Amino acid sequence: MQTLATAPRRNTTTRVAKLCALAAGLSLLSLNAFAGGDSALYPTAPKGSAFVRVYNASSQEITPSIGTAKFTAISPTKSSAYAFVPGGSYTAQLGGSSLPITLTSDHYYTVVNETSGAKLVEESKFENKQKARLDVQNLTDQSLTLKTADGKTEVVPNVAPSKGGAREINPVKVSLALYSGDKKVADVKPVTLERGQITSLYVTGSGSNLKPEWVIPPAS
Repeated sequence: MQTLATAPRRNTTTRVAKLCALAAGLSLLSLNAFAGGDSALYPTAPKGSAFVRVYNASSQEITPSIGTAKFTAISPTKSSAYAFVPGGSYTAQLGGSSLPITLTSDHYYTVVNETSGAKLVEESKFENKQKARLDVQNLTDQSLTLKTADGKTEVVPNVAPSKGGAREINPVKVSLALYSGDKKVADVKPVTLERGQITSLYVTGSGSNLKPEWVIPPAS
């Protein structure tokens, strides 16, 4: 009986291997093209930009704008994401009120809209994105220290009135409290601090009537 040649089988195997390699190559090209398109949708800030967000501490929804930065509506006790604008002087439009501000290139700011008026708060730059960043914005009339809930460990110490404080720490879920000296003045809701994310605690009110609110800006 005649033996059939095996070469066509080897050729078939070779063709299948080549087709698989081609498909993998096309998939990689498609993935790279998609990534390139994604970068185009989310451009990085040009050199000389200042970064600014808006926190709404009032009781009414606002739709602010700052120069070329347009924000969607912000509910009470909520924050916008950071937007970037060239460093310079602007008027922050905050619904029914406005605030003249000066923003320095490569600096970070929050415009705080309160019922009694608006103010500009400068923030420190987030350096180590392998850490979580915890900010305290003290909008009260007294110096405050953020501690662990049991009062044993200072987390962000001695934040003066109308000033901010910050600390970069390892990601963790934590329960905290606000102290004025050795006296606890407000409990703070437990929060999970995520790697590479800024989590801000805004404190409003006065005297013994303080209102701490966690603010995690939405993605841009």
